[in-house]
Amino acid sequence: MTSYLDFEKPLAEIEGKAEELRAMARTNAEMDIEDEARALDAKANALLKDLYKKLTPWRKCQIARHPERPHCKDYIEALFTEYTPLAGDRKFADDDAVMGGLARFDDIPVVVIGHEKGHDTESRLQRNFGMARPEGYRKAVRLMDMADKFSLPVITLVDTPGAFPGKGAEERGQSEAIARSTEKCLQIGVPLLSVIIGEGGSGGAVAFATADRLAMLEHSVYSVISPEGCASILWKDSEKMVDAAEALRLTAQDLHKLGVADQIIPEPLGGAHRNRDEAMLAVGDTLRGMLDELKDVKPKKLIADRRRKFLDIGAKGLAA
Repeated sequence: MTSYLDFEKPLAEIEGKAEELRAMARTNAEMDIEDEARALDAKANALLKDLYKKLTPWRKCQIARHPERPHCKDYIEALFTEYTPLAGDRKFADDDAVMGGLARFDDIPVVVIGHEKGHDTESRLQRNFGMARPEGYRKAVRLMDMADKFSLPVITLVDTPGAFPGKGAEERGQSEAIARSTEKCLQIGVPLLSVIIGEGGSGGAVAFATADRLAMLEHSVYSVISPEGCASILWKDSEKMVDAAEALRLTAQDLHKLGVADQIIPEPLGGAHRNRDEAMLAVGDTLRGMLDELKDVKPKKLIADRRRKFLDIGAKGLAA
């Protein structure tokens, strides 16, 4: 059963009618409804193209959060082999909101790290909806240290509304853990590739995305705060999230123009959730190209270029 977003309701009606006709035909072999169903399919496809032709930033946020969108675990299973998860930060606990471990990408040994939101109520609660605690970021630091020691490229898959803001997380040094993870991204002498696969929220995303190359899926978003949070602060009204989404310039297209994102990965028509395999293969192709570009760069140059990249983003912003 497909989950439809608010702006897709007309599409839901048409696709629902086509499915009803086919269901009736399955129970009554004498019914010949294929022509009518195909006509509805064509109408639905035309409407889908029209809906996705010019999406607003708020609609992009809705698509980025779609519950059927592929998550970190799906990408790891589809693109990596011999994945061996590594748990814990060696200080406090393991954090199920952050997945990470050793794997092979095109038979190349790598370290892969990412936020995992979960796919149903039970797993979402277990994964804390992709909102990492300090131990999650400290686990990521441990894995990046290991990657640097053994000269393994690091691939991060970002999908979080932000770091967990709970009392326990704050008591255990949430902001310090995020800062240490961001710092570690800047220090390692191996290629660091990052893909925003859904939401890239606040410092919780920056802690994994301070990379040599940052790619964003076409309908992903990346911002300093969620539109709802921004609206609550600026207007004391979370319902103004549509205006906030416009102001934040959080879409892949905006961030590519600003020089924050290096590449935009096209999604299937209707978003990654409509053709998960195609979307995941596109991410794999992008990672392959970025890794090939950086594989022979020396550690000192990688570190220097990475630092310069982020300093230049700030300089361009001041100049503008």
